[in-house]
Amino acid sequence: MDPYPHQSPNYQPSPQMSSVTNGKAIASMVLGILSIVIPYIGFILGIIAIVFSRIAAKEIRLRGDQGRGFATTGLVCGIIGTALYAIIIAIFVIAIMFYAASDLATY
Repeated sequence: MDPYPHQSPNYQPSPQMSSVTNGKAIASMVLGILSIVIPYIGFILGIIAIVFSRIAAKEIRLRGDQGRGFATTGLVCGIIGTALYAIIIAIFVIAIMFYAASDLATY
């Protein structure tokens, strides 16, 4: 008598997913959120979040770790933070250029 009648004789157990959450995915999410919130250094934090999220996504795919959502969140927030502060920096540079040009014209 078979103790497991519902299983076929060729039953292969499914591969176990790792229960470990990837640390780089968590770091990318935290850095991505901070890149939006913290002024001035948000540009640098966003770039680091993007790099960590790409590395984490590759590790998750290869090792089967958990944390794909964290890596995706870090990537999206990092892109938003980087773009936001790149626009702000560009506006400041353009404003300084216009101010300098108008200051020279008055002399």
